[in-house]
Amino acid sequence: MIIDKFKNIFNQFDDSSTILTYTELATGHINDTYLIETSNNKKFVLQRINHGVFKDVPGLIYNKVAISKHIQKKLSPISHSKRARKVLTFVPTKNGSPFYYENKGGYWNMMVYISESITYEIVNSEEIAYEGGKLIGDFLNLTNDFNANQLIEVIPKFHDMSFRFSQFEASLKVASQERLILAKHYIDKVWSLKDEMHILQNLKEKGIIKLRVTHNDTKISNVLFDTNKKGLCVIDTDTVMPGIVHYDFGDAIRTICNTAAEDEKNLALVNFNIDYYNAYVKGFLKEMNASLSSIELKYLPLGAKTMIFIMALRFLTDFLNNDIYYKTKYANHNLDRAKNQFKLIESLVKKLQVDIE
Repeated sequence: MIIDKFKNIFNQFDDSSTILTYTELATGHINDTYLIETSNNKKFVLQRINHGVFKDVPGLIYNKVAISKHIQKKLSPISHSKRARKVLTFVPTKNGSPFYYENKGGYWNMMVYISESITYEIVNSEEIAYEGGKLIGDFLNLTNDFNANQLIEVIPKFHDMSFRFSQFEASLKVASQERLILAKHYIDKVWSLKDEMHILQNLKEKGIIKLRVTHNDTKISNVLFDTNKKGLCVIDTDTVMPGIVHYDFGDAIRTICNTAAEDEKNLALVNFNIDYYNAYVKGFLKEMNASLSSIELKYLPLGAKTMIFIMALRFLTDFLNNDIYYKTKYANHNLDRAKNQFKLIESLVKKLQVDIE
């Protein structure tokens, strides 16, 4: 029986509770995640990490456990009950490992469930944008003194612009003539932005911008809120790895400030929401301002532009590669996604007047 399987997995972890029920949490797209309810009213989140996507799962789990322990230590002045709601708590196995490996079933890790918490799939108010910015800023601030070089690179070259351009150039060589014609306007846009889109990477490689702990998936659904719409805890830390602050800032802005879905075909509906941007920045800088150098602060708007561009480039590359990476629902789905992101860049530039030579 399936419940017996979950009992066996749950019993590998260092908790004396007895599992009663499990419910699949269908919020993620990569891992299998379950809410576990026990006999003494404790609740846990049991998760199987997709080792088809993540090649070094033990390293991934060590990353996020190390970061959680670091934040817990930084928050030690507050009570245990409050601390448990502000940072993920991972439960080790009975032999002290941060994960359980099930033969042929993959890697499992377990967290304490944070009760009376909610998530938002989209931002629908400046208040939510502000709280989201505040919480991501707090996460980056609390990990500012953690040596990022101790973390493994969970997804190698994830935000590496040179790597993404090399993929793009390779796609141009294999694309059909039909797709090259359909995408010509956007291919030209890519080339026109190439130098500007390498600015942050160049500053990073020269050591001018600090390498720090970054989350790398800062969409609003990865922030827990309490029932009063106040930010609680940053979750889904599978992609924690070394990066620069502009990755997390820019990716959050990309997902929060688009007035339409990222595959909206009517580009008139795609605009950059400046009010949500300003609210997010206000919250972000409230927590993060003291940790940022003047150069990091200067280039935050370019971080937003760059992270939108890198998604536009990835969608366009996949379209030229005949849709081998992202799931599509119709023939030109990836091209429409790319058009959407390029329109968002245009709107951002108009609203923020980003003009960096």
